[in-house]
Amino acid sequence: MTLAGTLQAAEAAAPVESLDVVARLLRERLGAVSVSFLITDFTGSSVVRLGAAGSVDTDEPARRITLRGTLYDDVIRTQRPRVQDNGKGSLVRVVAPVTNRGDAIGLLELFLPTAPDAKTMREIGETAHALAYIVIANRSFTDVYQWGRRTKPLNLAAEIQHRLLPASLACEAAQFAVAGALEPADHVGGDTFDYAIDRDTVQLSVTDAMGHDIQAALLATLAVGALRRARRAGADLAEQARQADQAMREHGHKGYVTGQLLRISLIDGRTEFVNAGHPWPLRMRDGQVREITPMVDMPFGFDAPHTYRVQPLDLRPGDRLVMLTDGVLEHNADSLDLSDLIVRTRPLHPREAARTLIAAIVDANDGHLQDDATVMCLDWHGTHHFQRDAATGADLTDASQASGTEPTTPVR
Repeated sequence: MTLAGTLQAAEAAAPVESLDVVARLLRERLGAVSVSFLITDFTGSSVVRLGAAGSVDTDEPARRITLRGTLYDDVIRTQRPRVQDNGKGSLVRVVAPVTNRGDAIGLLELFLPTAPDAKTMREIGETAHALAYIVIANRSFTDVYQWGRRTKPLNLAAEIQHRLLPASLACEAAQFAVAGALEPADHVGGDTFDYAIDRDTVQLSVTDAMGHDIQAALLATLAVGALRRARRAGADLAEQARQADQAMREHGHKGYVTGQLLRISLIDGRTEFVNAGHPWPLRMRDGQVREITPMVDMPFGFDAPHTYRVQPLDLRPGDRLVMLTDGVLEHNADSLDLSDLIVRTRPLHPREAARTLIAAIVDANDGHLQDDATVMCLDWHGTHHFQRDAATGADLTDASQASGTEPTTPVR
């Protein structure tokens, strides 16, 4: 079961049957009694077991398995496979993470007649990695994977909102790791987050549309569409903001969207951002959380004359940056020490930290949010290896500490 062989076998099958092909290969190769794939739902708090393609009934909500306190939770959080052997002739359970670039897509679960040796565990791990690529390659052709991520039916506004999010909610590279988490309110509030990586930069955005439900979802669609169009055309942050503002004023029917745009150079770490009426970001450095307090420009869509200022942001290796929407700060926020929670979740991957922060917000509001809550968490590792500017020949080894000294205030 080489990686190439697994991918080839899956590609030869119909998109909805690719998981069955991998399961059959594992049963034949390892003598597994059963093999299944569990996909994480939109919230990241539960998984859904996907059976054979023919058994998936998309007319009913997916059957949810809550993660908290389970072996599944341990595997997703640590990203390490686990073996459960109770002895006495019972089957041995193996659970391996199915992850690509930090995006925890799901889990591969096998029951084997005997305990696996190191070679077998390596083969299971490689197959789980291949399975991540198989899911990514096939999810655009079928609704089965989308069905599995929905443990409760989405209304129209939520459907639109989820389609605006990036295909993968987390990503890792040598210089950074980033992840986002969104919890829709009972009446969807129009939050979105996005990121994109090119050869030299990573760009991130968090936006929050005014209003609720369809109105908010349509405004969010305008804003995200305009930002992506400008970004993909190579526009800088100021031009991206200008085009989002123009789209809102021309088509938004006097609605507006707040937003924060961020661009980080993967060559020298230089960081810049635009704040369009959005809550200030939080930065954790050396065990302390401080609120970055830059100049704030108008939200996208305001008729009053205005421009968008691109400001520097001091981001250093080891920093964690948290961008959020006002739904995190409102409604029972006094019962939640956000600064302390960011400190306590610092050892976690941004994926788990973002989910933990969102879960705490939901708990503080007794499971019913009046406004969407969105968290985007970025760990900046820096440009650690030697680099030289192709144009000037200058040594960039020590350039990973960005210039700029934006004001900060302690978080209370």
